[in-house]
Amino acid sequence: MLKLFDVSVKYFEEETLKRVSLNLKTAEIISLVGANGAGKSTVLKSITGLVPVSHGQIILGEMDITYLPPHQRTALGIGMVPEGRQIISSLTVLENLFIGAYSRYKKDGMRRIRQDLKEIFDLFPVLAQRKNQIGSTLSGGEQQMLAIGRGLMGKPKVLLLDEPSLGLAPLLVQEIFHIVTKLREAGHSILLVEQNARLALKICDYAYVIENGSIVLSGRGDELMANEQVKIAYLGSAAFAR
Repeated sequence: MLKLFDVSVKYFEEETLKRVSLNLKTAEIISLVGANGAGKSTVLKSITGLVPVSHGQIILGEMDITYLPPHQRTALGIGMVPEGRQIISSLTVLENLFIGAYSRYKKDGMRRIRQDLKEIFDLFPVLAQRKNQIGSTLSGGEQQMLAIGRGLMGKPKVLLLDEPSLGLAPLLVQEIFHIVTKLREAGHSILLVEQNARLALKICDYAYVIENGSIVLSGRGDELMANEQVKIAYLGSAAFAR
């Protein structure tokens, strides 16, 4: 579904990503784990086209999207839920969701988009209850649901989730991760960048550990959870003691 082959990114001649390779299959969650500044968000930005790739290839399905502009990647099926949610706080829930489908209006038409909206409301009933509410008045958890719903309104082939648990209470984090697993069961392919490494590894099918812009370890989530190097060097042993 989505493959990165030896992808490198440079900022001012300094290589911040160094030949990163990933493979995300259909109806699979892969997690990208690492410390702050390791390069996780840069990987996502390279996939969406927000930063240029200096070396390597990014393949979506059978198409090379390495040098396509961001709006074309969105139209081809790359969906992004950014860190910090970044909903448009002055617009209503409904307006934010319709913005997520902006690239589809000419192709699919309003009738199909309204059908998809019903699916989002089925997945997030609270958004249906608050559809006419201004985004800034939602709780943090509701805003995160809105951000995910907005991403899904674009009907992405691949959904990129950047720190979906950031700033949320533990019970809301559990709810968000439950939703992410339901999305996989529904056939979505998800690349997850997440500060809560224990939960990310628990729900993913496969994971990559990134350090200083390079992939240093990879394996099934349960394998990495049991790896002493991962627990001590990247996650902290205490994260697995509870």
